[in-house]
Amino acid sequence: MPSLRFTIAHRSDECHARVGRVETLHGGFDTPAFMPVGTAGAMKGLTPEQMRGTGTQILLNNAYHLMLRPGADLVDRRGGVHAFMRWDGPILTDSGGYQAFSMADISSIDDDGVTFKSIVDGSRVHLTPERSIEVQNDLGADIIMAFDDCPPGRDPASAGERDAAADAARLRVAHERTVRWVQRCRRAHRRPDEQALFGIVQGGTDLDLRRESVEAVCAVDLPGYAIGGVAVGEGPELMAAVVEHTAPLLPADRPRYLMGVGYERDLLTAIRAGVDMFDCVLPTRNGRNAQAFTRSGRLHLRNARFTEDDGVLDPECDCEVCRGGFTRAYVRHLFMAREMLGPILVSMHNIRHFQALMVDIRRAIRENAWSALLGSWPVLASDLSPPAARDVPASHQGRE
Repeated sequence: MPSLRFTIAHRSDECHARVGRVETLHGGFDTPAFMPVGTAGAMKGLTPEQMRGTGTQILLNNAYHLMLRPGADLVDRRGGVHAFMRWDGPILTDSGGYQAFSMADISSIDDDGVTFKSIVDGSRVHLTPERSIEVQNDLGADIIMAFDDCPPGRDPASAGERDAAADAARLRVAHERTVRWVQRCRRAHRRPDEQALFGIVQGGTDLDLRRESVEAVCAVDLPGYAIGGVAVGEGPELMAAVVEHTAPLLPADRPRYLMGVGYERDLLTAIRAGVDMFDCVLPTRNGRNAQAFTRSGRLHLRNARFTEDDGVLDPECDCEVCRGGFTRAYVRHLFMAREMLGPILVSMHNIRHFQALMVDIRRAIRENAWSALLGSWPVLASDLSPPAARDVPASHQGRE
């Protein structure tokens, strides 16, 4: 695989977790890896240098959004997305398949592709597997994703008999369509020596269908594979069951990527199941909404109890914000005064929080030190913020 090389340095003695390294033409990253989401070719409020300072090694951009604005051809004429956004490390682009799910109210899907109403100007946009790959080839990301059919999810136990039958039929269609589309994507891919194409497994909460999807998608020889269609409404328990079932079925010598999942306990569950890569909007989206992730749980900084709190966001954190002595009282003031520095500081802290978690998890895998990990990261044992307080539901962590 000239566009990507994956090596496994250590496997856990206690579970499926492994520590590895992915190398691309724009450098490498350690796994397990967390990829912050810079949807439109930018991390909201943060420069590339600041992103490097958080320990981030790879970013995610969204092909659908960049296709609409400024246009993949414009980015291509400027040397690709790396040069355009001034990030010299690895980049992964999402294919647009997730937008068919998240924008279901303004899109329609059939066997040829998805037709959207543009969020920029309202025009009709038709995205096929071939067009998705053309856009990603033009953008020039190191890892590109096959176009997939991502169906909505829910707990079958909560659906009536008629709804359960309809859900099962929809999952079957999505699985079969995704298999056909990954084959079309591989045929359309014109830069395989420079960009690694990953396939995506679907199947919803049907574990038998997940196995069938793994077998069919992985029959297409690709540099890596992803688990899609989770964190889309099925609930955290079912999500964990799907990931624990599916991840070990994926090829052991290729990177395994769980799409759109980002809460700490969900990450740990997936890593123990053998997943290597993750992305999620939570660090920056929650950061823009005054929510700081800490080792003991989330802080909702608009709460009055922080008005005179002179502690830093997390005394155990080594980010620029905490090391710099920015207090909870000051950060709360920034949000209450609608100063743009508030979202910037909390986003920077949140991204470092997740990168530090990855560093400690990689150490726990190498040293089989899971108990020490739980001791230094209480949030892994108990999610202290009630669901009602979250701006993003646990069952819909996702991307944008």
